[in-house]
Amino acid sequence: MNSGKSFAAADAKNGAASATQSHENARQKIVVLDFGSQYAHLIAKRFRALGYYSEIAMPSANVSEFENAKGIVLSGGPASIYEKGAPQFNAEILELEIPILGLCYGHYVLQKGYGGKIQKADTGEFGFAMLKIDSEKKCPLFEGIESTCEQQVWMSHQDEVAEMGAGFEAVGATKDCRFAATQNLSRTRFSLQFHCEVKDTPCGNQILENFARLCGMQKNWNQDAVLETILQNIRRDSCKDGAEKNVLLFLSGGVDSTVAFALLNRALGQKRVLGLHIDNGFMRKNESAKVERAYKEFGFENFICKDASLSFLDAVSGITDPQKKRVAVGENFIRVRDDFFAEQNLAPEEWMLAQGTLYPDIIESGGTKNSHTIKTHHNRVQGIQALIEKGMVIEPLKDLYKDEVRAIGKKLGLSDSLVMRHPFPGPGLSINVLCSQGALSESEREEFEKASEEISAIRFTQFCEHCTQRMEKYILPVRSVGVQGDFRTYRFPAVISFGDEGGGFFHLPKLWEKLDSASVQITNSSRYINRCVIRLYQKEGARMELRRGFCTKERLDWLREVDDIVLSALHESGEYAKIFQHLTIALPYSGGEGCASFVLRPVVSEDVMTARFAELPQDLLKSIVRKIAALDFCDAVFFDLTNKPPATFGWE
Repeated sequence: MNSGKSFAAADAKNGAASATQSHENARQKIVVLDFGSQYAHLIAKRFRALGYYSEIAMPSANVSEFENAKGIVLSGGPASIYEKGAPQFNAEILELEIPILGLCYGHYVLQKGYGGKIQKADTGEFGFAMLKIDSEKKCPLFEGIESTCEQQVWMSHQDEVAEMGAGFEAVGATKDCRFAATQNLSRTRFSLQFHCEVKDTPCGNQILENFARLCGMQKNWNQDAVLETILQNIRRDSCKDGAEKNVLLFLSGGVDSTVAFALLNRALGQKRVLGLHIDNGFMRKNESAKVERAYKEFGFENFICKDASLSFLDAVSGITDPQKKRVAVGENFIRVRDDFFAEQNLAPEEWMLAQGTLYPDIIESGGTKNSHTIKTHHNRVQGIQALIEKGMVIEPLKDLYKDEVRAIGKKLGLSDSLVMRHPFPGPGLSINVLCSQGALSESEREEFEKASEEISAIRFTQFCEHCTQRMEKYILPVRSVGVQGDFRTYRFPAVISFGDEGGGFFHLPKLWEKLDSASVQITNSSRYINRCVIRLYQKEGARMELRRGFCTKERLDWLREVDDIVLSALHESGEYAKIFQHLTIALPYSGGEGCASFVLRPVVSEDVMTARFAELPQDLLKSIVRKIAALDFCDAVFFDLTNKPPATFGWE
């Protein structure tokens, strides 16, 4: 395929489409106020996907910034509105005579702004809840939504509205939240405790569509406009001090860097763009060779493959802290870049760095004023930040989410083999190898014991009597990262297990929904647990303990073998395309030295901000586990039953 010709033809088409847009419509917008929630930009994205242009603003913004706004949405956020340090909010915004919708934290802001009372909830809600709409009260937000039956919604809150603001009435409630939906029709104000912007609230798009109509918005946003905006931004940002800069992009082979590379090539031409694929030693089995072949088949000629695996392995040697590991990987990319410039006799001042950073990467790194750090992303380490401050970094995808990136990739003509690949982050498998000195610290031991007390106290009723009698519950002596109420948590995973069926294999209950319910019950009722897994295999006679282990080539090779078994089976069965991403996690937890345990983590997601664990066909899963168990270095296999929230996709 001749990428240059296809790019030029599509450019002309997109430019024409953009030029035909109404100038008046282009000025109309819905403004989302970002209180630091992981979901703030997802709200804007949902409106854009529905065809309505949306922008982000700070809650302290001057009212002059809303001159062309047709409506305002107040996002969720990690703070408690009644505590010191809550985000500043310009109360004059409430005086604007345009519709306002508050979501989660925004629900509190709206209620408090009109004299309501907010307090700590007796029972927080994380994950699914069932909303009962009051059919006696007409609410324009719920037009077209069935009110005679309960609607599934997604909750993530620990506070609640205790008293509504003046003029508001309740129009919806859940079991644990009596003011889950409210309205003040005289002022065209609405507030919802739940997140209608996520896919796990099925009626959410209808709610947002109804709000846009209440705002009098006209559809004015589409993929052509998105693509043209990105291309214009690349051309603008690549010019510094009146000179056109060349652009270097690290190519992991994942969806994000591949689409970013295609965009740069279209906007600037292959002569000004260079892709560098680095085998950092953290790639999947035979991954670098596959990436090189796929790029050549597409028509990319402006990329180089380089083996820097020893450099990266040395950079993470002996590191156990997950955030320090990410930083080490990110900083080493800068060193490799500098070495590459020297080897190729390239002048650094003539080259900018491009990255396939998405908005979730930025928000999870604490990249907005009110957000909290969920993880340290390798694209936001100190060396990268220094380049960003100098204006030497281009991130064409930084305002997009994964499904939008894939749509842009398809529009650019990229094949499904490139666009529909499961995400593969720059640090690769390094962040899937959990590391340990072999013992918990004193504070970790205390939290481990508290987590053990919590899991022991939980009683289940949803399993059949046979399963319940055979159930075993315990805590893994490793911690994993999670996100609850927009805060980063670093807590212990719970294990549930259902009787040895011989040969070290354990029973897998037939109904996924019962396992899901058990996982939700555990994480919702625990302070020191943020994840739940089911044990499917443990080598007979193995005395499982936390072991000393680092990110070494040996452990990475183990992980590659296990990961390849899973991905091959998913491809062969046709399940690969049905899930968003599969991660294989290696734990320093085994019956002896030279062995490890592995966690299988397939997830289903459309927006990355929320996810469900993938309910794989059980015969397929059992077959996968048996193949992994046959590896001499495998002592145990677990399957992650946790949704996001409260857990993130990965464990580090």
